[in-house]
Amino acid sequence: MSGRRQLFPFAALSASYFAHIGFFNPYLPLWLKELGFGLIAISVLTSVQSATRLFAPYLWGSLSDRTGERVRLLRYGATAALLLSLGLWFDAGGVVLFVVLLLMFSHTSGMMPMSEAALAHLVSRDGAFDAKRYGRVRLWGSLGFLVTVVAAGFWFERFGMLHFPAWTLGTLAAVALSTWLLPDVREPAHTSERPQPVGPVLRQPPVRWFFAAVFFHVLAHIFIYIFFSLYLDSLGYSKTVIGLLWALSVVIEIGWFFTQGRWLPLLSLPGWLVLAAALMALRMGLTAGLPLVLPVLLLAQALHAITFAAHHTVCIALLSQHFPGRLRGRGQALYAVVGYGLPGLVGGLTGGLLSSALGLASVFWLSSACAVVACLCALRARAWQRASAATG
Repeated sequence: MSGRRQLFPFAALSASYFAHIGFFNPYLPLWLKELGFGLIAISVLTSVQSATRLFAPYLWGSLSDRTGERVRLLRYGATAALLLSLGLWFDAGGVVLFVVLLLMFSHTSGMMPMSEAALAHLVSRDGAFDAKRYGRVRLWGSLGFLVTVVAAGFWFERFGMLHFPAWTLGTLAAVALSTWLLPDVREPAHTSERPQPVGPVLRQPPVRWFFAAVFFHVLAHIFIYIFFSLYLDSLGYSKTVIGLLWALSVVIEIGWFFTQGRWLPLLSLPGWLVLAAALMALRMGLTAGLPLVLPVLLLAQALHAITFAAHHTVCIALLSQHFPGRLRGRGQALYAVVGYGLPGLVGGLTGGLLSSALGLASVFWLSSACAVVACLCALRARAWQRASAATG
């Protein structure tokens, strides 16, 4: 199979998965608000996705290592999530909604780490991560996100949030269908050999500081995912404008993924982590301080190219360095837990309490502070890398 034909199924899965995320994450808080939930309840329910990332990615990754049935597990997870989403159609109260979201996300949270691990291996050449090839696949996910975040914004502005469950069903159906495009192969199972331990890798100072930087950087970003739409809505922006502001950041993101092979060599990988965190602090400061000045808000959203897209690619590349070979799957799972599970849970609950007490703008000031801490951690990771290079 040619290189492009090998990558096409991963592009299709990325496009459909992030098309689902592109409508679901920005508009879930607004749907919950329309159902009558308060800020704290909304923060709890939107944090369920992050809570499942504390355990689901590692469990799915371990199961795929043991059985070798990565593709079948992806198909099962997507189909189960599709069926579980039918529970969103029933108005059965907050507890039932919590359970439905918990079960649904438990099946989808492990999909991208498994897919990313396989893709990172596929796009590597002579053991080196190829950022250009990775970006050309990952940009399809951004395109999927872009289409649905804009289309859903227009739809919900015209028809209201009533059709949110239908959008969920339709996008998850596309995800399930895309899993059947993946090659139906069974990878070698790893049950006879003793698995290589991750402990020695995690004890390395550059790895510890990398994960610390990731935690605080994604924590800063989580506040956008949970509270940005609510924040703009409270300031009087229409759902169409909210969707377009989300879309701007994704257009910038696509441009980065398409051209990142040209820019990444300009800095070391830890250097990019430092820059991304510094710009994240600026972005959140602008969002908190000048949200009614539209050109400033547009500039803040444009920084998404570095604060998310560059940061994500650099993290995948560093994971490939720190967790090579049979450690790759567990490295991706740890990234999902430390980089998205913990920050999402902490950010959602903390942001809900803070916004209820001090208003939504306070959440973005806290986000800026978290980005400053991420920058300091990234500086330590870069210092350790330089020290290792000097002694090696």
